[in-house]
Amino acid sequence: MKIRLKKLSEQVIVITGATSGIGLTTARRAAERGARVVLAARNEDALKQLTFELSKRGRQAIHVVADVGIEEDVRKVAQAAIERFGGFDTWVNNAGISIFGRLEDVPLEDQRKLFQTNFWGVVHGSLIAVEHLKQRGGGAIINLGSEVSDRALPLQGAYSASKHAVKGFTDSLRSELEAEEVPIAVTLIKPAAVDTMFIEHAKNYLDVEPRLPPPVYAPEIAADAILYAAENFKRDIFVGAAAKLVSSTAHYAPRVMDGYVRRFLFGQQKSGMPARDRSQNSLYGPGSDLQERLGRNHVFESSLYTQAALHPKITWALMFGLGLALAAWWRTREQPMA
Repeated sequence: MKIRLKKLSEQVIVITGATSGIGLTTARRAAERGARVVLAARNEDALKQLTFELSKRGRQAIHVVADVGIEEDVRKVAQAAIERFGGFDTWVNNAGISIFGRLEDVPLEDQRKLFQTNFWGVVHGSLIAVEHLKQRGGGAIINLGSEVSDRALPLQGAYSASKHAVKGFTDSLRSELEAEEVPIAVTLIKPAAVDTMFIEHAKNYLDVEPRLPPPVYAPEIAADAILYAAENFKRDIFVGAAAKLVSSTAHYAPRVMDGYVRRFLFGQQKSGMPARDRSQNSLYGPGSDLQERLGRNHVFESSLYTQAALHPKITWALMFGLGLALAAWWRTREQPMA
């Protein structure tokens, strides 16, 4: 089965969680590259502002207010894309939220709500996208997992569990579509920590403000990985070498990773600042939006690993060229002085 994906400039792309962080960065970059974008989120004011911003730049964009945890809302997103653009080619399931705290301290109601967004939102979006893309003759479904899809973190237990579930659902869906020989590319994106509004939007049950464990990467790296997957089928994409390292160590040396987590990951997720009011979060409703980054210090603006993974032929060619250059330099050193 050959999967052929269109160029971005020829695509209609649906993006959930489009008003903040990775989703916002992806929406802006997709629009700049000529894609027609369908923006979905809970914050109507932010959606209107973003749609106006893109339209002012001559880009084609529409928005739909939607909670991805509600199937009917997600169907409205798909229907809006069909009515305005005749359909869509890529569906990006990006919306997500986290909770910080020991699992014993986090109410089950909150954990269920998190799953409603992080897991069921992906299920709703993926299955509705499959319905349409089968009729359209193919396309791409891109789901946002995480490095914690492969290795759970303490103090973010519900979030880790939801991202494990997203991985399981995504892998199963891909297998079923491939068995049917349906030309739909299903990609799982696994970012390491990314400098977004993740902390600001999360609900917190710690006695201090939470923080992301380093290293932290720029959202543009994740957005570029998503847009690459919209044009080129790739099963999994790790955003940042740290994500690949976490996954590989968890797979090949799980007890080593257990020891590292036990020793470092509790402290690395706690700041020295007192916790803010717990009502200031986005678990049950939209929070502050239209901000791509929180603005942390020491953020990696690029990832050589991710670039190499996305462009292996170019990487090998560069390495081969570097090898030839080093060999030539070495030969000049070995030549006797006249």
